[in-house]
Amino acid sequence: MLCLLQSMRPKQWPKNLLVFAGLIFTLNDKHPASDILKVVAAFVLFCLLSGAVYLLNDVMDAEKDRNHPKKRNRPIACGDLSSRVALVFSATLAAGSLYASFCLNLNFGISAAVYVAAAALYSLVLKHVVIVDVLTIAAGFVVRAIAGALVIGVSISEWLLVCTTLLALFLGLAKRRNELIVLDKNAIDHRKILREYTPELLDQMLMITASCSIMAYMLYTFLSRTGLGHRYMMATIPFVIYGLFRYLYLVHTRNLGGSPESVVLEDKPLIASILLWMGAVMTVFLLAPK
Repeated sequence: MLCLLQSMRPKQWPKNLLVFAGLIFTLNDKHPASDILKVVAAFVLFCLLSGAVYLLNDVMDAEKDRNHPKKRNRPIACGDLSSRVALVFSATLAAGSLYASFCLNLNFGISAAVYVAAAALYSLVLKHVVIVDVLTIAAGFVVRAIAGALVIGVSISEWLLVCTTLLALFLGLAKRRNELIVLDKNAIDHRKILREYTPELLDQMLMITASCSIMAYMLYTFLSRTGLGHRYMMATIPFVIYGLFRYLYLVHTRNLGGSPESVVLEDKPLIASILLWMGAVMTVFLLAPK
């Protein structure tokens, strides 16, 4: 059972906190307690669904993971968990979680099904297609944000969805760069798609996505009319700029980025920036006048 839990990668579940975006950015609507419970349930369901997808992915990549210095220790790759058991559990978990998702909310259930379908397609085919691989990863983050809004029947600014897409692309590209640098000559043995990338190409893409992310977020704070006190959202811009620059610093000077969740949870300056940003956002939406 412990091997199954490890293969579901609970350390990566914080990614699913994006389902709270719709709630956070509409705090002025004074949501009832039931809405908060729905979003919490949505978060739990996405954790289970992503866990089912990770199991499938580990089965598909077991042979290649054995060529990776860290991934070789995953339960399926090292032989502690059989592929058959992992697949059966993955299918059962996905089916049960999808059923619960549709019971929670029809539109949320549809979003959850889209997420699972896209993630499964990524594991089977799309991760082998250059550029499409990182675009698919980014789409998964956007679906999370949309699903969290649908479960409580609110809308999210188009600008926020653009920001989510660009940030996800940024993280995905940083991960590809880390794989190339860390694995060096063994990179292609671990992931064939890496033969299509070069550090120089990825650096250019990172620069583009970082710049566009900052610009899109600024435009969101300037132009969005979603939420109370939107005019004061400009005060949160410095935290976003610092956070992106700090992440780039870690990627280029410490060869981090292979595990975004670890970077975000372990780097104290980055944690401080995120907490300050969250505090500023909640202050603006709850207290600032229009």
